Amino acid sequence: MSHGSRRGALAAAPYLFTAGFFGLWEAACRLFRIPAYFLPAPSVIAQAIGDYWWQLAFHSLHTLWMTLAGFAIAVAFGILLGIALGASRIVNAGSYPLLVGFNAIPKVAVVPILILWFGVGWVPPVMTAFLISFFPIVVNVATGLSTIEPELEDVMRALGARKWDILVKIGIPRSMPYLFASLKVAITLAYVGSVIAESNASQYGIGNLITRASADFNVPLVFAALIALAILGVAIYAATVELERRTTGWAHRSGAGQA
Repeated sequence: MSHGSRRGALAAAPYLFTAGFFGLWEAACRLFRIPAYFLPAPSVIAQAIGDYWWQLAFHSLHTLWMTLAGFAIAVAFGILLGIALGASRIVNAGSYPLLVGFNAIPKVAVVPILILWFGVGWVPPVMTAFLISFFPIVVNVATGLSTIEPELEDVMRALGARKWDILVKIGIPRSMPYLFASLKVAITLAYVGSVIAESNASQYGIGNLITRASADFNVPLVFAALIALAILGVAIYAATVELERRTTGWAHRSGAGQA
């Protein structure tokens, strides 16, 4: 297969696989006569999207804003804490038990506390998105900084570099691929956090829409909301991948020699 044909196949693969998935879903619903209140066919979901497009758009934008706000806080906090953990063994050893223990707490159990502190509104979704997504960033940034070879550090010190110089000029660039790997995980977790909080602590958002649609037994609208959430997740994930490609392309091998 030529290089151009391979690139064309790779570009078309996501669309073909997605079309095949929904095609099989539609065929299964029609073949086995699955009722719409149990599992609506994609055609029924598409009709629900057309009927409720304004609600879906409004609540999707609200969820997007909550998610990005929490994600931005998680990125800033996670990078700073990750640098602190990667640069200091004492901070690393002292903080890791607390971080791991906090991360082990189900964030759905934290939502009632956030409601108690901040009330119903935009703060609980943003805080939940932050709390559920910052841990992967911290761990990966700290891991990237800890991968500096001792021999390289010795050479830099012999050249007169201070610890801060080694961190800024070698450690942080070295940790960039680890950072973006964590961002692709963290953004999906942030969506989970914001939707969980919106289901219980907000009057808006996809989570709130799903809760109300479930109470009304409007299953097609529930699936339409899930599809809208999936589209948002794919879009922000693709944006993260593109930013990674432009920022850390040097860290990835070319696929020119692959079949």
